[in-house]
Amino acid sequence: MKNGILTWCPVLRLAVFAIVALLPACAMQQSAEPPSVIYANAHSGGSVVAFSAAGDVLASGGWEGGVRLWHTSRQQQLAQWKAHDDSVNGIGFTDDDRSIITAGYDGVLAEWDRRGNLGRQQQTPSPVTHMVLAADAGEIVTGHADGSVRVWRLSDFHLLQARALHRGPVKAVAVDPVRQRYASSGADGAVHVFGESGPEQQLAVPPVDSWTLAFSPDGQSLYGGGWFRLFRWHLSDGSIEVLPTRHHGIIRSMQFLEGGSELATISRQTDSSVYLLDPQSGAVTREFQRHALCGASIAVSADGRYLGTTSDDASVRIWALGRARATGND
Repeated sequence: MKNGILTWCPVLRLAVFAIVALLPACAMQQSAEPPSVIYANAHSGGSVVAFSAAGDVLASGGWEGGVRLWHTSRQQQLAQWKAHDDSVNGIGFTDDDRSIITAGYDGVLAEWDRRGNLGRQQQTPSPVTHMVLAADAGEIVTGHADGSVRVWRLSDFHLLQARALHRGPVKAVAVDPVRQRYASSGADGAVHVFGESGPEQQLAVPPVDSWTLAFSPDGQSLYGGGWFRLFRWHLSDGSIEVLPTRHHGIIRSMQFLEGGSELATISRQTDSSVYLLDPQSGAVTREFQRHALCGASIAVSADGRYLGTTSDDASVRIWALGRARATGND
């Protein structure tokens, strides 16, 4: 792959499967909750997932540039199409659930209907390494291989602002659900927060690169994930706390549940665990069956009923959580 985010894990796929076969206790702990459904071979490798606003559909994107839509309770595929010429690095539904927005390492930002018909597209100046759709605010935020972060108007893909913030690729972007501000982390280790105008704030540098970001639902903190640990930045002064977790690899993707009481996480590189964590301590509150290979993306439906994941093992998985839960931001 050319996107610079996928690492050695896919190369060792056969070796890892052999290890998993020899060590079943490591691959599937008895306390872990199995998924309600597994869609095997959904992609050549999974890269992103996102739920519709109604929670009845999960969208997934993969390394091959394909997009698929899955019904969360009927266990069926609804649609599939080729969206990009390289990996899909961002996906999300508009708030009316009529359209899906995708962004790829080919540098294209696109809107599709639910049958896969292209509505419009925008060629951006650089490969997209991560995208977050803030449908309520009517904005799209993209991070790029050239180190820039760009904010686009959802209604017409008009570029609202562009900031060259990082030396090297952007690893993650996030949108504050309370205030009109954004965050980015990069391969240079830097983490920035900025608004619609004015200078950006550089936060305390984490001990290792942050591969994922999420604002807390109250807007007071920014969370990140690196090797084994959570990072919590206090946005009042930019200071950082480092929290240990049970992850044994890079925390690759995270999403808050409503109110900030729990944080859904998935890890990769030397791990593929799926957890709900206590964001105050990093302790596991709920454990789900891990993927066979490196984890890539996690999402929780807005109605709180479903958890979805994808990974390098090419599968898409859905869990019925069994009680009402809801999400914050990616």
